[in-house]
Amino acid sequence: MTGVGDPDDELLGRIFLTRVLEPGDEVAGRWVRELGVGEVVRRLRGEGAPLAGVSEKRWAGMRARARLVEPERDLEAAGAAGVRFVRPGTAEWPGQLDDLRDGRPLGLWVRGPAGLRMWALRSVAVVGARACTEYGAHMAVTLAAGLAERGWVVVSGGAYGVDGAAHRGALGAGGATVAVLACGVDRPYPRGHTRLIGRIAEQGLVLGELPPGDHPTPSRFIVRNRVIAALTRGTVVVEAALRSGSLVTARAAQRLGRHTMGVPGPATSAQSAGVHELLRGEATLVTDAAEVVELVGDMGELAPDRRGPVLPRDLLPAGVRHVLAAVPGHGDATVADIARGVPTTEDDAIARLYELRALGYVERHGDGWKLTRQAMISLRGGRDVC
Repeated sequence: MTGVGDPDDELLGRIFLTRVLEPGDEVAGRWVRELGVGEVVRRLRGEGAPLAGVSEKRWAGMRARARLVEPERDLEAAGAAGVRFVRPGTAEWPGQLDDLRDGRPLGLWVRGPAGLRMWALRSVAVVGARACTEYGAHMAVTLAAGLAERGWVVVSGGAYGVDGAAHRGALGAGGATVAVLACGVDRPYPRGHTRLIGRIAEQGLVLGELPPGDHPTPSRFIVRNRVIAALTRGTVVVEAALRSGSLVTARAAQRLGRHTMGVPGPATSAQSAGVHELLRGEATLVTDAAEVVELVGDMGELAPDRRGPVLPRDLLPAGVRHVLAAVPGHGDATVADIARGVPTTEDDAIARLYELRALGYVERHGDGWKLTRQAMISLRGGRDVC
């Protein structure tokens, strides 16, 4: 490594630490914050006393890893693969990751042409079940495409199921997407998504905390999710069982003060049970991209009002509608009966009835009034009939 005080010392030190320390290690993050990168590297190389907060066994494991690390070689290999290392304090570093405090990444390995910091400023996470249903895949594609069309960056984990559908939805709309991996960005995982992750690297960004060549483990998937949550303005969970890893992302988003959203599914679906638990708590129900943007976007980016079709009777004045509602659905009624049903005077009722007759809603039969066939069909069409 370069000498103390060299401008590259911080860069190589952080690359060294990505090989030695596990992502999200808050004890190690405190070492870096309190002592600085250079001192932590020096101790791990055996110069000085062991650092506090870990067992002898764990410290020995870190030291064993440290003996094998060559950060210059990692940096050279990354450059050859079109991968760069983005660290805190540089122009491309997304400041919102600092919200993770001592759990903040030491840096991110990034593959792709776009600027990470600018993309992260207007991004939304779309996550969910790997074994998603057709409904879940459809909703993920539709949401991601809608967000991309509105100029939002879709962030997900590159996995099978909802993640892959979200990436494809954004790409298909010609939009921007980011895959956050739990392994080295030069070895896509899962293998079945090699082509997809390659497309993301060409059109978007692929990033991760682990250095080139590193493999994923179950714990690395879990801690990776905090990066997805912190990087984005909000997290949408499309489908999730009660033990889904995507719920970890949602809970991390909640802890960080980000928006947390869920797409509802059938009440009988085990793949939506985790989402429904979120919705019973602090998460917000969303069904399309406009509703997501209303939460995470700027003031005035409102979703359209949801309402049923406007029927001709909806345009009637209130007094006329009340009289119409008092005319029975079967048989006929006298003016006095109708007036009592409103309630209003008989003179007012008969005036409204003649107005309704002119519009084709009612007809007179002797002393009684009844609905026309046209009105029966119109009223039935606007009601919930069991």
